[in-house]
Amino acid sequence: MRSFVCAAAAAALAVSGCAAPVMSAPTTAEASASTQVVYGYAWADGEGRLRVVPKSETFEKHEGGFSGYRLSPVAEAKELRLDYGAATYGRVTVACDLKETEGQVALDDKGLGRTACKPSDLATELERGPVALRAEHRDGRATRINEILVPDWPDLKTAQGTIQRVDDSTVLFSSGGKQVKLGYTYATVFFRTTAKCGDGWLTGRPVNANQDGLGTKQCAADDLTEALSKLRHPVLVKVDYTPEVDSLEQVWEVFGDA
Repeated sequence: MRSFVCAAAAAALAVSGCAAPVMSAPTTAEASASTQVVYGYAWADGEGRLRVVPKSETFEKHEGGFSGYRLSPVAEAKELRLDYGAATYGRVTVACDLKETEGQVALDDKGLGRTACKPSDLATELERGPVALRAEHRDGRATRINEILVPDWPDLKTAQGTIQRVDDSTVLFSSGGKQVKLGYTYATVFFRTTAKCGDGWLTGRPVNANQDGLGTKQCAADDLTEALSKLRHPVLVKVDYTPEVDSLEQVWEVFGDA
């Protein structure tokens, strides 16, 4: 979903030519005993709030001036919810309103986004999908947030299981005895077995199902939200999702009780 991060390694050769507002050097974890630091992929969690599962980080520098972070899972890490309404926000793009890096990035010597932006700019980015970031936080509030570049976005995974609605952009996916919270955006694709995108779950004959019972009618994320909002119990699906990022990419409605 976050193509500017995936393409950043090739685009980051022009760092020195970026003309962007510069944020001062970030506070380190040691600077304040009460301030903590978290790295991970953030998702919107309501107005002015985000959620993030902590990851371990490894800072890497590569030839050509590119620097980024390798994020890895942390065993039994618990999701954090942070208010970012008063946080400073540093982007890796050379302007706050850019969707992509467009061949230039703005990084400090620690590989952190240095274009000074506003919390409202972060809100816009979170609407587009997960944001790889470093956040300093205290008492449930983020004080400083910097985007980071992740050169190796985790690979897509396909699985079958059940999903259940959490909110209008989040589901719980259960498969093989494990459960994971997955976020989705307008870019998520929903394949239906029903005649229309707005029909209830498994309503009517499966006129748009293949021989395996999987939906073939391409619909939108809003249709998924609407269909799930009317359900009280988990429903059978096949999904493409990105582990570690916890991003739901595609959903297939499944006809039958397989």
